[in-house]
Amino acid sequence: MQYHRPVLIQEQKMKLSPQLFQTMQLMALPIQELKLKIAEEVENNPALEAIEHSTTISLDDISKKSIEPDDYSEESFPSGGAVWEQDFTSGALSHSDNNSDTKRMFMEGALSRPKSLQEYLLEQLLVQPVKKNILEIGKLLIQNLNEDGFNIEKIDVLTKGFIPADIDEAVSLVRMLDPPGTCTDSFKEALIVQAKIDNNAPSYTIEIIEKYFELLEKEKYREIAKKLEISERKVLNALNYIKTLNPFPGRQFSTETTIYVIPDLMITAVNDEIVIRLNKEEIPVLKINRDFSDLHKNKSKLPDKSARQFVGSKIREAEAFISNIYLRNQTLLKTAKAIVHFQEDFFLKGPKFLTPLVIKDISELVGVHETTISRISNRKYVQTDWGIYELRYFFSTALSRTNSKEEMVSSVSVKHIIKEIIEEKKAKKRLSDQNITDILKEEKGINIARRTVAKYRKELDIAPSFER
Repeated sequence: MQYHRPVLIQEQKMKLSPQLFQTMQLMALPIQELKLKIAEEVENNPALEAIEHSTTISLDDISKKSIEPDDYSEESFPSGGAVWEQDFTSGALSHSDNNSDTKRMFMEGALSRPKSLQEYLLEQLLVQPVKKNILEIGKLLIQNLNEDGFNIEKIDVLTKGFIPADIDEAVSLVRMLDPPGTCTDSFKEALIVQAKIDNNAPSYTIEIIEKYFELLEKEKYREIAKKLEISERKVLNALNYIKTLNPFPGRQFSTETTIYVIPDLMITAVNDEIVIRLNKEEIPVLKINRDFSDLHKNKSKLPDKSARQFVGSKIREAEAFISNIYLRNQTLLKTAKAIVHFQEDFFLKGPKFLTPLVIKDISELVGVHETTISRISNRKYVQTDWGIYELRYFFSTALSRTNSKEEMVSSVSVKHIIKEIIEEKKAKKRLSDQNITDILKEEKGINIARRTVAKYRKELDIAPSFER
């Protein structure tokens, strides 16, 4: 498949201005939340107008100053993919889709799932009686969490430009929300946070987690007691309490509330060519309100300076918002295209062929910072021929094969192989983790430790051999 390198989007090194914060926020929003954000913006800004059933976004003169030329041509999307056509002389962006059933296809691919950890935390955050800055930092922190509830990017990098005291307050606030212990960097830190906010935590619990957790895992209670100069019973009390804590607060999150996941993208194989479609059907078409535009052009109609400033500021805000929506969509599309470049075998052959890939690989190809790829990939779903996956699914660590030092296989692929091995052998034999380890090495050329097999088996929600 021919791959056209995207136009680079260079991130500016600047303080976190309101427009930059809006750009970051929109990058992080999945399509359902983006629709709500657009509705909120249209309600608050009279210069911004949404047209539900139009094929044109009026950008006035924005295209000449804010939007880069789009390099996604018909050749980039073979076999009937969505084609983007731009007319910069008229300042309009039109969308031509060769498949009239695109919306139906996306809706048929919608998944029903429990409310996400981020959504659950955001609901709690927004009702907290704190100042606006704390809420804004809190939103960034929550959107930065992985499925375990841990930070994806370092907090100091994510919150650069905010007041340190506000950052500390926001971090403490998010960590105390339900489930407690999120916004941390590791399971040990999550346990420590939970113990710190619990007044009933036994004495020495935090010190044992911080300094002697490895000894605790090895059941060397007497050694811990000796080092702390306390009784072994106190160590056991702390141990029993630690067992009640949740080392992965995000992983166990669940709720009865159900919402629908609508894919932001569709990536399918058509005649051995990969077609990428951006789901534009769910996003309202935006334009500048004509009355406001006329007033801005004919300032003499306005009564005073404050009215002129109001109209001008609202138009600038509307222009920036439309431009940021465009940037979000283009970055998502370019990220998807870069993923296809690396993961072509997956889309043509299936999950077993997922190759090792890290965020840095994509950021270098797209030409943006790694944090941008992290935001644009988080909570975005893609519909494929093999099912619906979160975009982050395609980032996977590498494991080496025993028969080739250069050939690598992704950890996700290994999980699929383990699942297949168990399914194939279950009628004849209940395989232990060691049995699976041996089969992987001898038949698949994949050399991993037994404990890694056990870890992957648990992540696949497959019981151990004696329970199967």
